[in-house]
Amino acid sequence: MTDTQKLLDEMNDRSREVFRRVVEGYLDSGDPVGSRTLTRDFSEKVSAATIRNVMQDLEFMGLLDSPHVSAGRIPTQRGLRMFVDGLLEVGVPDESDREKIDATLGSNERDVGGLLDRVGSALSGVTQGASLVLTPKHEAAIKHLDFVPLGPQQALVVLVFADGHVENRLFQPPPGQTPSSMREAANFLNAMIEGRTLSEVKTIMQREIADRRQEIDSLAHALVESGLASWTGEGDTPERLIVRGRANLLDNSSEAEDLDRIRSLFDDLERKRDIAEFLDLTQDGDGVRIFIGSENKLFSLSGSSLVVSPYMNADRKIIGAVGVIGPTRLNYGRIVPIVDYTAQLVGRMLTDRNER
Repeated sequence: MTDTQKLLDEMNDRSREVFRRVVEGYLDSGDPVGSRTLTRDFSEKVSAATIRNVMQDLEFMGLLDSPHVSAGRIPTQRGLRMFVDGLLEVGVPDESDREKIDATLGSNERDVGGLLDRVGSALSGVTQGASLVLTPKHEAAIKHLDFVPLGPQQALVVLVFADGHVENRLFQPPPGQTPSSMREAANFLNAMIEGRTLSEVKTIMQREIADRRQEIDSLAHALVESGLASWTGEGDTPERLIVRGRANLLDNSSEAEDLDRIRSLFDDLERKRDIAEFLDLTQDGDGVRIFIGSENKLFSLSGSSLVVSPYMNADRKIIGAVGVIGPTRLNYGRIVPIVDYTAQLVGRMLTDRNER
């Protein structure tokens, strides 16, 4: 039995209604909700004293908190999690919201990055939060690659794809590399790589390294493994993270400490730290996931919530993700269906383009 279900089972109908109304009132206004407010539109005739007793019980359960000496309560992170998992009612996006997202996909341009950039801007505008879009890595066949030494602790891999696309990626080579060992590693890879995608190369490289371990010296072998790491998301990842709507979070925060935390969050994002981890957050399922506060170590410093959903290709393989960051006081019932709708739309759009 999950923690949410256990807590819900411990609550009677009155406790659940008090809890739900406190959370919904807080999400709507951002202010603590008091017992007198609840008595005005409660489903049954109860006194403010009775509701205060229920709120005290909910506080003892760790679901509500008193930020001030007043009688008003706000949900704790545990309370928000229980509300999202057990009581949240999610509908469909409003027609106007759908139209704004749909409008970004009307262009016939071939630049997927530019299109997803517009999707991120639209998602930020619709939700009034900060949007995140993780674009898919390039999966065209590779024509050629080269390793270029830049110094004792840095090197460049140049990837030339069959469709003319060129990517330059920095990575840290193993100690002791020489121009000769880099050329040997590049020759080794080019002999097997042409006409294959990066995903295919990963499998082939692992097999070839095992089969031909004695055919290349140890330094070149180490470089091959280092290059593999840089292509599969463990180093300088090929995915690109688009962040839009930073000002929305800054505008919604009045506390200096909160502003500093949010700036720190976006500094991390703009340096592209933990991009692969962002995608990993979506790997456990194909639906929308919600991370509240410290549940998500990627964004916990900001005290924010993340609503994120993967998008998939025609083979139902996760190739990217879209999400919204906002305060923990998000309108989850509205944001969740918008993120879900956007992710499905992006997946269909990319599939349609690949089939043309």
